[in-house]
Amino acid sequence: MKKIAIQGVPGSYHDIAAHKFFKDEKIELICCNTFEEVFDNLKKDSSIIGMIAIENTIAGSLLHNYELLRDSGATIIGEHKLRISHSIMCLPGEDWSTLTEVNSHPVALAQCRDFLQHHPQLKVVETEDTAGSARDIKEKGLKGHAAICSKYAAELYGMKILQEGIETNKHNFTRFLVICDPWMADELKDRSKINKANIVFSLPHNEGSLSQVLSIFSFYHINLTKIQSLPIIGREWEYLFYVDVMFNDYLRYKQSIDAVMPLTKALKILGEYAEGESTL
Repeated sequence: MKKIAIQGVPGSYHDIAAHKFFKDEKIELICCNTFEEVFDNLKKDSSIIGMIAIENTIAGSLLHNYELLRDSGATIIGEHKLRISHSIMCLPGEDWSTLTEVNSHPVALAQCRDFLQHHPQLKVVETEDTAGSARDIKEKGLKGHAAICSKYAAELYGMKILQEGIETNKHNFTRFLVICDPWMADELKDRSKINKANIVFSLPHNEGSLSQVLSIFSFYHINLTKIQSLPIIGREWEYLFYVDVMFNDYLRYKQSIDAVMPLTKALKILGEYAEGESTL
């Protein structure tokens, strides 16, 4: 049975994404309070697989996770894109008339801003986890409290759903990366299906340096699906570029990497894998 380290508790969106990705397998969750703890688990036990959110179509990128991934030495072996749909829930014996407070992660609260504006009587309180809010309300019997999280969390903790689909934008997806020790990578992925890679590099302060790199990728018919820049701490106005690429020909992809290598500094391949599915 595979052990999967996630940030959050059972019922969290990380939990859902992990079960979607490993849909035909039995998995054991290792629930962590922070993303740092996820990476610590991978360092302590090379057989553990990690699942981390990396970007959301509304909230944007989780920038700190890029840094954790680059520094960890872990490699990406897959991804999953999960449709995020929020529900508001309370204890079984309560309803709208008894609620005074709503608890959830700040990102989830922001994604439900329009809904919350229509319920000004509810005090909005930020917590560390969406599903954790539902769990705490149920375990502590917090009357008057509501939680915003997944429908699955409500079912898991025996909460009463008051309304589903309360997110403002229905095109709300989070992309999760599946990571592991590099020595485990070949056992966990099908190399014949690889068509995507994540790389990171810095560039010299030369005119057109980024343009040159992009031109080479274009020449080799490599599709850049994302570019994320982050400042290099301690080096003013220098940046790391995190780039996601897709390709149909693995050999041409490798040739493109060889071609851009002399133009970049500290280029590192963070992972090569098959493009992930999107699920509701």
